Amino acid sequence: MGSYTIGIIDDDPSVLDVLKSFLERENYEVVVATSYDEALAFAKEKPFHAFLMDIQVGGRSGIELCLNIRSLDAHRHTPIICFTSQDDPQVLLNAFNAGADDFISKPINFVSLLARLKLQLQKTDYFLKLERAQQMLTRYLSPRVASVALEYSQTKEIPAPVECQVAICFTDIRGFTALSETMDPGKLFSSVSGSLKRQVELVYKYGGYIDKFNGDGIMAVFDGEDMVLKSCLCALGILEDASSTAGEEKFPIGIGIHVGRVMMGNIGSPDHLDYSVIGPAVNLAARLCGWAQPETIIVSDSVRAAVKPDSGLSFLDPKEVVIRGVKGSVQIFRLATERGRATSGEV
Repeated sequence: MGSYTIGIIDDDPSVLDVLKSFLERENYEVVVATSYDEALAFAKEKPFHAFLMDIQVGGRSGIELCLNIRSLDAHRHTPIICFTSQDDPQVLLNAFNAGADDFISKPINFVSLLARLKLQLQKTDYFLKLERAQQMLTRYLSPRVASVALEYSQTKEIPAPVECQVAICFTDIRGFTALSETMDPGKLFSSVSGSLKRQVELVYKYGGYIDKFNGDGIMAVFDGEDMVLKSCLCALGILEDASSTAGEEKFPIGIGIHVGRVMMGNIGSPDHLDYSVIGPAVNLAARLCGWAQPETIIVSDSVRAAVKPDSGLSFLDPKEVVIRGVKGSVQIFRLATERGRATSGEV
């Protein structure tokens, strides 16, 4: 228990001395304060695992002090145990409303205090472990999927799939198989991981979310207002990053974008679910990515039609192509900025 630091707040020296000696014998580190201002100051400056405080400190309200300590980000979940000789139910209610976790009457029963303190510390440790686990999960799940998972954990009901309009963006490293045969595996993994990290950051920057990683690329989904424009700007940002990142391996990336109706929902079994979008629009976006040459973005006519003329984007090299799995021909374009159009020599 020596790793726990306890703050004791009381204006009675005899109480402070006894509590401090008792808790130090139990291998707690103890810091004491005898006034409201002193207590609030050390709560702001030092890390604590729990507070023990009188309901009155130097003639000032310990309940108000409890409320102020609880308002500090560092102590949103730190256990606070109050004690007093007052026998007033309203005082207890006020203390709990101010954020106190437990209440002990004076004279203090030290066996009871120790048991309650250990219980509060264990509860907080368990909560913080769950919070850390949740934070780690969000690193493996997109914010959208994490939100759905949280809703499912609360309602116990899997949300029904919905049909919606989204923009889908696929990225892929061109010639990855050849690269994997020539690069050191450790360096390859690190370089690809760095590339994907920056792609994810750009997707989030432009309001999208990651549906899944596809080995050396991503599938990103954009919805809501200006979703097509945002997906295009994101794709352009990814290509710019891939060509300008200093001191790192530069990968030739191809990107495909399409917009259309999809079904969005949970796929799989109750034992293993994946929240994703499916439908012909997803397949076409993936096929467009396959058409993209290194350092180019290929988009469908639906994407071109959804972007306003004054967007600053250009849709070049129109082609009618036949894509496997798609009936009839598909009109595709190469996406560029107006600046990119000028440098390519097209007007």
